Amino acid sequence: MLPVLLLVGVTLGSLVTPHASDLGFLLGAIPPLAVLSYGPLATAVLGVLVVVALHLPNTHLNRPGNTDLLTIVFVALLSVFVSYVRSRRDAQLDTERAIGEAVQRAVVPPLPERVGRVGCAGFYRAAQDGTLVGGDFFDVREGPHGVRAVMGDVRGHGLTAVATVVSLLGAFREAVLDQPDLEAVAARMDRRLAVDSAGVRHGELFATALLLEFTADTRAVRVVGCGHPAPVLLRAGRAREVTVSVAPPLGLGLVGMDPPKEVTVPLGPGDRLVLASDGVWEARNAAGSFYPLAERLDRLSDTPSGELADAVWEDIAQLGHDVRDDATLLVLTPEPPPA
Repeated sequence: MLPVLLLVGVTLGSLVTPHASDLGFLLGAIPPLAVLSYGPLATAVLGVLVVVALHLPNTHLNRPGNTDLLTIVFVALLSVFVSYVRSRRDAQLDTERAIGEAVQRAVVPPLPERVGRVGCAGFYRAAQDGTLVGGDFFDVREGPHGVRAVMGDVRGHGLTAVATVVSLLGAFREAVLDQPDLEAVAARMDRRLAVDSAGVRHGELFATALLLEFTADTRAVRVVGCGHPAPVLLRAGRAREVTVSVAPPLGLGLVGMDPPKEVTVPLGPGDRLVLASDGVWEARNAAGSFYPLAERLDRLSDTPSGELADAVWEDIAQLGHDVRDDATLLVLTPEPPPA
């Protein structure tokens, strides 16, 4: 609105008092300012209105000299041309942005509200502005061996990590269909990283991951951790971290070594599992303290599952913690077995 307000303000001011005639030079800035927001037609209209305002006797702006008038007309015409070029480039950028968003949503599609008998909710905030996908990844899939979920964090973040995310998610989705246990799923994902980094100088591809598998009756969940923060169990208004066996991240040599050990956690009615990436756990306040996720979940335990992830994100902001990495949080709510 700045070009329009400037035109109206200078014109009205010069109509009210002759002392405002010194402000006439501001009219010459209107066409260049219009380029920032308006298309070529609106820029041309504003340019014509500037010339008209300079010729109105009642504005006390005096009749501009031929040189001044030609300068303003030239600036207006140049502004129309620049506006035309900017409009074309904006349209091209809009198309490219739409394609980029479609590709990124294909990599990490929106989380369904329910997979099998497990409710799902969460948020994903990429650290790199303008991107929907970063170094974090997650998925929840139903297969012949039950509902399985994964959350992970690859080395790096932003668009440079997307290729690794695609490979890991592809390996997970295949493994869900044909691998009998979570250890085998982890080994498949580890092999995928090893193959991708083979022959790449200084490849150093690795990723932390947390794998979950709910039993058919949802009375228990099996957990395998590969260097990723443990899940938090919300039970009866209390939050506690689940103890998982320590295993190295994927890509550091799980294949051919002892596989990560699976841990089985009993579940009761109303239990919820909260999975979070490093971006949440390592959010820091001004004093350098980490965000106390488990402690804050105690306070937020009455929040409905569908709103809990957003409540945590708002809580991080309210406490003044700075999130400097990709931040992901996943809330899984198993449906109790039928009576």
